[in-house]
Amino acid sequence: MNKVVQRLLVFFIGLPLVVCLVWFNQFHHIALHALVFTASLLASNELYHLFRHKFSLQPRPLVLIFSVIPVFAAALLVYFEMNIAILNYIFVFVILMTMAWEVLFSKSFENSVAHLMTSLFIIFYAGFLPSFVSRMTVHPHSREFIAFFFLMVCMCDSVAWFFGVLFGKNNKGFIKASPNKSLAGFIGGFSGTMLTGAIAHFLFPNVFTGSLAKILILSFVIAFVAIIGDLVESVLKRSVEIKDSGSLVPGRGGVLDSIDSIVFVAPIYYFGINFLF
Repeated sequence: MNKVVQRLLVFFIGLPLVVCLVWFNQFHHIALHALVFTASLLASNELYHLFRHKFSLQPRPLVLIFSVIPVFAAALLVYFEMNIAILNYIFVFVILMTMAWEVLFSKSFENSVAHLMTSLFIIFYAGFLPSFVSRMTVHPHSREFIAFFFLMVCMCDSVAWFFGVLFGKNNKGFIKASPNKSLAGFIGGFSGTMLTGAIAHFLFPNVFTGSLAKILILSFVIAFVAIIGDLVESVLKRSVEIKDSGSLVPGRGGVLDSIDSIVFVAPIYYFGINFLF
């Protein structure tokens, strides 16, 4: 099965499954929390694998445990209907514990800067940022907001890829971080995201309230941030000379390759819906 077919299957089967998982929000979205936790753990492990090619790291179990604490804590706070803002204090606590471990248990301090910077980056990127998906579940209209969050991010990625394949042959290479990206692909990504946002506005006017302009502006920002998230992961892989972060997801590579845009967009979307709607 070639990569194009695999990618299409992931889109037409995987995305509807995730949306269904969100829509049937039993027990405070417990299935979604489990999915976010699993993705966070796998992405943390892939990041650790990337970084170990060039950096000295803290022990893998320590980094992975600290990375999933934010998403696990978010799930517990939502399930027991506690103040989700407590998660910010938990994140600070995890940062302090990471530093404390280095001070108390490291046998040599020659690589302490590398230890701390890589661990804190993994915790932030693969742990703290995904926790914003869990934070969205406390919203009264969580089903609609989260479903269209995934739809907008995936449409940005998929339509960008489709436009790039069809129209991007002669306009590639202007982004050094990812030479295969094309101008046509970027235009497709913005178009797909904004179209999805407009559909959300017309299907659920009582959720995506106000003028159409609000959701279009938010969609434009989401597309921009999603593209940046994809490029950041490309830079990380290029810096350690690895093509894919893994091979778990057919047609895409690793989990990190699949959620790079999602983790970047999650906090922006979270604050956006709270501010605009």
